[in-house]
Amino acid sequence: MTEQFEPRIVGFLCNWCSYAGADLAGTSKLKIPSSLTPIRVMCSSRIDPVLILTALLQGADGVLIAGCHPGDCHYNEGNYYARRRFAVLKKVVDSLGLESDRLCLSWVSASEGQRFAEVVNEFNEKIKKMGQNPMKKKML
Repeated sequence: MTEQFEPRIVGFLCNWCSYAGADLAGTSKLKIPSSLTPIRVMCSSRIDPVLILTALLQGADGVLIAGCHPGDCHYNEGNYYARRRFAVLKKVVDSLGLESDRLCLSWVSASEGQRFAEVVNEFNEKIKKMGQNPMKKKML
């Protein structure tokens, strides 16, 4: 009997919106895979791209970045910076020979527990189809 692949996903969640959305999803008892390891950050723009690269290089199967909807940022324009940084980061990840599809950027507000659950479940299924991060094999 073969063991089914269960991905490891690191989630950087904005304190003001996405983390609260995750909390709402939890208190609403919505199904969220245990593969997500949430990390609370003050703003999606404050995530150092080196942290994302480090997560991938150390074997995370996927990285989710979730923040406030554009125009709704607690810090005014933070999510605009995050969106630009994410676009550049995807190119860097591709140039390193990693799969940029292992990265996901999504906007989830505090009142969108259902949306948070959908985003995480869809990303989890996408990563399952992609399989294990090739960096894991190189590290072993």
